[in-house]
This record gives sequence, C-alpha cells and structure tokens, in this order.
Amino acid sequence: MCEAPRLGYRAGASDAAAAADVDVVTAGGHRRIPAHSSVLASASPVLGSILERRLQKDRESGKPGRSVVRIRGVTDAAVAAFVRLLYAGSRCGDGGEEEDDMEKHAVQVLVLAHAYQVPWLKRACEGAIGARLTADSVVDVLQLADLCDAPRLHLRCARLLAKEFAAVERTEAWRFLQENDPWQELHVLQRLHEADMRRRKWRRKRAEQRVYVELSEAMDCLDHICTEGCTEVGPAGRAPAPAPCARYATCRGLQLLIRHFSQCHRKSCARCQRMWQLLRLHSALCDRPDRCNTPLCMRFKQKEQEKAAAKAGDDGDKWGLLVKKVKAARVFSSLANRKQTSTSTQC
Repeated sequence: MCEAPRLGYRAGASDAAAAADVDVVTAGGHRRIPAHSSVLASASPVLGSILERRLQKDRESGKPGRSVVRIRGVTDAAVAAFVRLLYAGSRCGDGGEEEDDMEKHAVQVLVLAHAYQVPWLKRACEGAIGARLTADSVVDVLQLADLCDAPRLHLRCARLLAKEFAAVERTEAWRFLQENDPWQELHVLQRLHEADMRRRKWRRKRAEQRVYVELSEAMDCLDHICTEGCTEVGPAGRAPAPAPCARYATCRGLQLLIRHFSQCHRKSCARCQRMWQLLRLHSALCDRPDRCNTPLCMRFKQKEQEKAAAKAGDDGDKWGLLVKKVKAARVFSSLANRKQTSTSTQC
C-alpha cells in the first residue's frame, strides 16, 4: 500500500478542470492536462519549486491563462498516468484506473517519481515492477534500479540473478550488455560472486554450529552414561537401563565407542583417539571434577591446568576456542529445551 496524502480530487472532472490553475504539457506538446498547483506542490517538492517560480513569473508578466509545466522524457500516456497517481495518493493501490496505470506505465512512472522526488510513488512502482520481474527483463530492470536509486528493486533483481543466472545468460539483454557495457557486466558478476561467498560462509557457519551442538549432545550423553547408565554401558556396580533414553541415537553410538575403547589395545586407533578427545572435552566442560563419575575427568583437568600455567601455545588456543563454542552451544540448547518444555506445559 502506498503512503501519501489523500488528495480529494479526480483528474478529468469538469468542475475540477475549471478550477485548475496549471496545465501539465507532455513532451510532444500534444496533450495538456489541467491540474492544481497546490496538489502537485504537496505531492512533489520538485514540482512545487518549479510551480512557485513559474506562477511568480506569470504574475509579474501579467500573462493571462493557466501556467504551464512541461514533463519530458516519457510518453503522453505515462505523463497522464503520473498526474492521476499524484491525485490518487494513498488510494493508488486500491484498484481501478490507478492500478491499470501502474501496470502499464510502472517503468516510466518510476523514472518520473525519482526525478520529481515522490518517494511513496517510487516505492509503489518498485513493487509493481518487481512483481513482474523475469529472467528476460532482469538485466534492464537492474540498470534502471541503479539509475533511479531504487534499493528494493535492486535487491529483487540481485536475488533473481543469483537464482536464475543460467537462464539470464541466454537472454538477448545479457548478450547486449556483454558487447556494449563490459564494466556493468563485471559489476554484476562481482556482486553475484560476493553473494555466493556470503551464502557459502553462512552455510559453513551453520555446519560448524551443528558440529558444536552435536558435541554438546555427546557430552550430555557421556555424563548420562557415566552417572545413570544406558542400555549397554553404565557406571560400575549398576545394571544397564532396561529402556533407551530420549537421545538414544547419540547414546547408542557413544556406548559402542566406549566399549571399543575399553577393549582396544592398538596405539594408533582413530576411534580411540576420538574417545580420548571426548573425555578431554568433558573434563574441560565439567564444573564438578571432584564428584564426577566420568573416567579420567580429574586427570585431564589437572593436565589442562598445567598447560594453562605453562602457556601451551596455538594448540591450546584452538582447544580453548572449541571449548567455548561447545559451552555456548550447550547454553543455547538448554534454553531451547527449557522453552519447549514450558510451551508444552502451557498447552
């Protein structure tokens, strides 16, 4: 919906035309559109400045009749549509003749709205053009958006280019751009490359976050196995649980890893190395090592304290960063679970 003053006047009415004090003349001079200077000035500061000078000049010269404002650069029908939309104001999206004007002349009206500084009409034109955007027209519309400083329309063009670039490359507009404006082509390709790099970075961060969440869940399962026990592995002197826990998919894999770790005697076993890392990570996250049932927790805690005192170096810094990330993931996961529990309780 457009935002503008409501102008209680419909262009074309006979009584209103009689009271008009300005004629809007099209580029070829073939059409004169009667209008009110107060309406045009309130809708556009540029037209207001032009009309102020023109009316003052006509009063000083004593010229009879209505003053003239010329609008050039577009067709006669586009000028008439522009004036009608200025009069329609905030009702330009309510259907009727104004909607037809927007559909037929949106591109030319966008140019006029930019030139005469009518922001609400400019936004309406951006929406109308963007709704009909296709792979065949996106290159021309992108150049128009750059010339008219239309950021919303530019964003829609960029999204369509990134999504359907293979189809855009086959269009006549793209071939014309390659032959006549290589700098613009380079600019478009650079923006597409930057968008692709941002998308890849976002995906990489999402993948990293998933790893931290999985490690956080593994720490919870390890604590659960060593404290309460699960279906196959449990603390010393306690029988395995008769039923699987809520996170059995993760818990099952961790139990198998623990059983392998307890039976394997190879020095360079990848699965055993993974278990050592999980135990070390648990020790770094554990806040009660004196009462912890997880094996080697206190021993790893003492080693980490010794390394911190000796300033281990880059490896220690990387490990500390991993611990911080997993801690943050555990906090967010705990908050999300608490929110889900409260929501289900309310329901």
